[in-house]
Amino acid sequence: MFTATRLQKILSIAALCGLSACQSLISPQNESKRPALPPPSNTFAKAGVAPEALLNRITWGSNFSTKQQVQAVGLDRYLDQQLRGQTSVVPPTIQNQINALTISQNSFESLVRQMEAKRIASEQQKGTDDTLRKEYQQEMNRLAKEAASRSLLRQIYASNQLHEQMSWFWMNHFNMHNSKHNLRVMIGDFEEHAIRPYALGNFRDLLRATVFHPAMLRYLDNEYNAANRINENYARELMELHTMGVNGGYSQRDVQELARVLTGVGVNLSNDAPKIKHEISHLYIRRGLFEFNPQRHDFGDKQLLGSTIKGKGLKEVDEVLDLLVRQPATAHFISQKLANFFVSDQPSEALVNAMAQSFLNSDGDIAFTLRTLFDSPEFIASLGKKFKDPLHYVVSYVRLAYDGSTITNTSPLLNWLNTMGQPFNGRQTPDGYQMTASAWASPGQMSTRFEIARLLANGSPNLFKAEKTEASAAAGAPASIPSSNLANSAYMKNWVKSASPRTQEALAKAGSPTEWNLFFLSSPEMMHR
Repeated sequence: MFTATRLQKILSIAALCGLSACQSLISPQNESKRPALPPPSNTFAKAGVAPEALLNRITWGSNFSTKQQVQAVGLDRYLDQQLRGQTSVVPPTIQNQINALTISQNSFESLVRQMEAKRIASEQQKGTDDTLRKEYQQEMNRLAKEAASRSLLRQIYASNQLHEQMSWFWMNHFNMHNSKHNLRVMIGDFEEHAIRPYALGNFRDLLRATVFHPAMLRYLDNEYNAANRINENYARELMELHTMGVNGGYSQRDVQELARVLTGVGVNLSNDAPKIKHEISHLYIRRGLFEFNPQRHDFGDKQLLGSTIKGKGLKEVDEVLDLLVRQPATAHFISQKLANFFVSDQPSEALVNAMAQSFLNSDGDIAFTLRTLFDSPEFIASLGKKFKDPLHYVVSYVRLAYDGSTITNTSPLLNWLNTMGQPFNGRQTPDGYQMTASAWASPGQMSTRFEIARLLANGSPNLFKAEKTEASAAAGAPASIPSSNLANSAYMKNWVKSASPRTQEALAKAGSPTEWNLFFLSSPEMMHR
């Protein structure tokens, strides 16, 4: 019989072994065999692509340091290294900041349970004293800010910039609005363990990791999905937003059948095991906060996308994930979104079809699919023409202006993003932020962006004035506050030679370095990638 005592022993052993949240369940038990990427071609060298043009597309923004890396190996080999890289490192001073964060020092399970205890205590105090509720909300906001700050620091400083781009792409693809339930304490672990390890790997492994993470199950209400009390929310978004797309060819019946497959797949924040009938107790699974409760599962056979899924418990989910990933509609939908992100708002059907074929041929390999995209003439022709969303705009500026400097305070960056309408995990609907110019190039948005540009042009000393936190204490105070004097940068002087005549004319008329900064930050070259 599966008892609470036995469960506690298992959890204790897992903790001693250093297992992170749900990691043994999220990690692919038989990680998908990856196809060999073809060797680097001379695509960019033959086309005469300027380093800044490629770097501004595949990284979070070109700067002198990154250009030096490219010059050492060449554009084609640099991209090949980025595609093959599965890990990304940051400078020691930045890593020290990341290590000092609460979300880095505490296990996911302990943090969630601590915050749940605070929530319950605040609820019990409700109506008499609001102190505990305020403290709970403040701590939740602080933990969400830590997750956002960690992402920003990696985007600015990480060695594998393509990996960082893809980590954000998938976080946006599997979007969760962090104001729901207790997601603010979960979102950091979701990125760290469900997204980052698979950002350039196999899509099935990535999808599986998101399906088994408590944050996703909680966000899309699957913890309430049980036999005879079906909740279709997650099943619908899993097909509509995560795999096959809104026009993927599935029916409402398919959504209902997928919801049946997902019954019993949920979250358990307590240390206690539920009471399970003896005859099905061997099917109960608990990994961290993840729980599969067979007593809540619909064991009937399901008919999904023309296939019969035999009722056998949690193994049905893996069978269905294979089915979803191998759908031509999924290959097309994922390829379309990647092309939107890396090429243009309206990529050609020929390019999307070629990528979709690579996706199917490689059984969902992300890097293999991206190689088809990057090798296309359409990608090269698009360089410098993709309008930046606010995050790309802000991060590319910081990478350019403060190359080699150590930021100790991300609050200004987060405030700028909030002002421009793109806070981390702030999209209220599960479809994520749109990556098209129409979403970010409205008159109101541009007016706000120009105001931000004015602030940036005057320098951003607050980036180097550490907040009073453990993370900033680990970073230490800079000997002097770096300046963002782009106007006198030899790298910038060389770069702007390739700018349009109108931009060069405007920059030549600048009456001061601050004005030069403002003109450049407002230029089409800075607004596009």
